[in-house]
Amino acid sequence: MERTKSVFVETFGDSPHIRTLDFFLTFIEFDYSKSQIAAELGISRITIEPIWNKLIKGGFLKKIRIIGRAEMYSLNKSNPRVRELLDLNFKFCSSAADEEIEEGKIIAKTNVRSRTAR
Repeated sequence: MERTKSVFVETFGDSPHIRTLDFFLTFIEFDYSKSQIAAELGISRITIEPIWNKLIKGGFLKKIRIIGRAEMYSLNKSNPRVRELLDLNFKFCSSAADEEIEEGKIIAKTNVRSRTAR
């Protein structure tokens, strides 16, 4: 079964705020500008502005550097709430992977049985 949404988004809802957090939780080693995130998520700069401000104010994002006029931000891994979200996201992904492995085993057993019954 192919996933189109992350486990984090499936669990917490497909809102621009959740998708923005999910993006940073997924790509934790890189920094991005508001414009890059808005483009990646398919949302407008007007939509991302209040989300961005809330994430900065909450300490979820931190400014890393400035390139030209673009301020680059990354996930603030020193924030305890961010560390908890990273841990939770890892557990969700691990659980989903375990479920898919089990589904694959069931499908494989079913295929083996149907082949031997012929």
